[in-house]
Amino acid sequence: MDNLESLVIARRLRVPISDVPGSPAVPGQGWGEVAARQLDATLLSAGFKCSAALLERLARLPGETVVDLGVRVLAAVRRLAGDHVQHNTYFVDFPRNVPDTVEFWAVLLREALLDPVAAERVQPSTLNLLALPRYGRYQHTYADLLAAHAELMPLAGDRVTVLELGGSLESEARELFMSLAGSQVPLAAEDLDALRTLAASCADEPEHIPVRENRAIVNELRLAAGRPLIVDTVTDVLRVACGASGGDVTLATATRFRSFRRAERRALLQALDAVASPAKLGDVPRHREQWKRLGERLHPHEYPQFPAAAQVFDVARGDRRARSLNGRVEAALLAGRAGDAVRLLEKTPGALLRRLDHLLRTGESPSAVLDAMEEAAAQASGRVLLSLREHLQNRAVPAVGRVFANRHSRAWAAADARPPLGDDVVARAAAVLDEEITRRLPDPGELVVDANVLDVALPLSGKAAAPGLGMLPRGSQARVDGELLRFFVYWRQAGRRTDYDLSALMLDDTYGDAEHVSWTSYRNGFAEYSGDLTDAAGGASELINIRLAQATRRIIIPQVNIYAGEAFDEAAEAFFGYMTRDAGQEGLPFEPRTVRMKSDLRGAGRVALPLAFLRGDDGAWRVKWLHLYLKGHPNFNQVEGNRVTTSLLVRSIVEREQLRVRYLAGLLQAKSSPAGHTTYIGLQAPAGLPDGSRVYTPATLHELIPA
Repeated sequence: MDNLESLVIARRLRVPISDVPGSPAVPGQGWGEVAARQLDATLLSAGFKCSAALLERLARLPGETVVDLGVRVLAAVRRLAGDHVQHNTYFVDFPRNVPDTVEFWAVLLREALLDPVAAERVQPSTLNLLALPRYGRYQHTYADLLAAHAELMPLAGDRVTVLELGGSLESEARELFMSLAGSQVPLAAEDLDALRTLAASCADEPEHIPVRENRAIVNELRLAAGRPLIVDTVTDVLRVACGASGGDVTLATATRFRSFRRAERRALLQALDAVASPAKLGDVPRHREQWKRLGERLHPHEYPQFPAAAQVFDVARGDRRARSLNGRVEAALLAGRAGDAVRLLEKTPGALLRRLDHLLRTGESPSAVLDAMEEAAAQASGRVLLSLREHLQNRAVPAVGRVFANRHSRAWAAADARPPLGDDVVARAAAVLDEEITRRLPDPGELVVDANVLDVALPLSGKAAAPGLGMLPRGSQARVDGELLRFFVYWRQAGRRTDYDLSALMLDDTYGDAEHVSWTSYRNGFAEYSGDLTDAAGGASELINIRLAQATRRIIIPQVNIYAGEAFDEAAEAFFGYMTRDAGQEGLPFEPRTVRMKSDLRGAGRVALPLAFLRGDDGAWRVKWLHLYLKGHPNFNQVEGNRVTTSLLVRSIVEREQLRVRYLAGLLQAKSSPAGHTTYIGLQAPAGLPDGSRVYTPATLHELIPA
């Protein structure tokens, strides 16, 4: 139950409290109000506080209950802000007294040469920093760090995240489950894990589960309970078998299938037999090897009553030929029969819309392609419509570069060699999409939109970002308030020595004239590095401090490089974030109430690019979410080696026009009316909204995507 409770608190910023009578009239147990106010004060030190409704509800509980609940709430929010670990720094006075890099290395080398034991490990021909006794390891305790810094001076600009009063744990868990399961967009890996946890405690499920990975998780429970599976393609069945074997329902990695019980084999084959039509057998070759391994576990030859299911495994083994729709479309295009390709794609509206740009450049009449597109738009999902709408608004002129990112957020960039689409073509297609999207949006009643949310990108895929504090979808922008910007990374290795390096690449407004701060350059005129740590058996933190007013570059890109050891998703723990504070604000190098964003690092690459910070013509700084990873090298990644790739990737995303909340808010405004309910869209729900209001915050923004 504690896991469910922490999920609700972290994902929804709501504290579940069962609707039970107020504090009992037992002598000595009437101190709930005192305990509630103590909890509120403690939460404030981590940048959180109770709403008025939550505080009032806590005050009516027994004091012991408030204390027990408070321990769990505090643990959840401290982890959310990255405050559940001790953030020590190599240089105890950081950001003060950071030495010159070469001078610091020279001091350590001199010390090593004067030490007879250490001198034996030092080679005179090369400088191996790892051989120096004091390099890369903490030289002081966390208590020493506390003693070297004054307490934080709280300011009105510090982050204060309000925790709202929730209902019972059962109702809150059900609401979160229904939101995730019914999402119109694919979920992050962490949210899929949360969905699996929530599904085990929820008796019902949404009427429609559009995302297939979500459906697979629900089907896992259906399979275990002997209930019919919800499938409409052969691949849906493969996903269920993978999930039930503890594998990957996204099918990105191969699964080692377990032995299934006879009832489970029958259920899987029966579901497969119902959907294995000749037209759908073309999906099998894409996952041929996994189908072969599954066939070894299901023994389809023992079930002659399911002949269509047996054909799936015939295709996987190559005994039967089945061409996929994509294969037939590609064959038609290669043969110059673009009209045939369009007619084939008309059977799958979503595929036609995804290929619209290509079809418009094949020589087929644009009018005919757009006619087919108009028919398809009425049948495709809202997410596909919005994705195409974003694509079209960036096709008026060639882009600097095209960014490609896989489901693990590993990214690469390429030059954009496509000719621009005609203005009249783009205008007609955009008008069709605007009309169809508007038709599907609900009646907002009275619409209230916080101006700070208008530049948040619509979450067309949740896979790009791990959940966390202050997280926004890729391409979102937000203003940076504060005079000091401070990045932080924390990691703890699982088994072998792991060395991550926090760095910052700084560029001018042409994405050139690069300089950096990293373990090879501790400081420049406006930034300081906290020191290089090369082992994280007990956890390690690195920070970079930037004085924004003195910055001589307009683009600052923090990155985390894996120099050696475990990947981000192999480490016991790894997360990144940033803080802001005023120049005169004292405090420890890491202060949770100044944390603006924190999220786990878990991408498949060896270089993480979480964010970019941009200074506009007005002098104000803004942050843009990237959520990208570079492949990098197996070892020894450093900022100097990837600055060209990083610059192209960041420029391609910065100059791309994302589809933002501003777009949907404009369409909703056209449908709004002063009567009826209220719809609020913002970064955080304000107090005083009317009962029954529909509230959309970053945690629930995916619910705005129409079906």
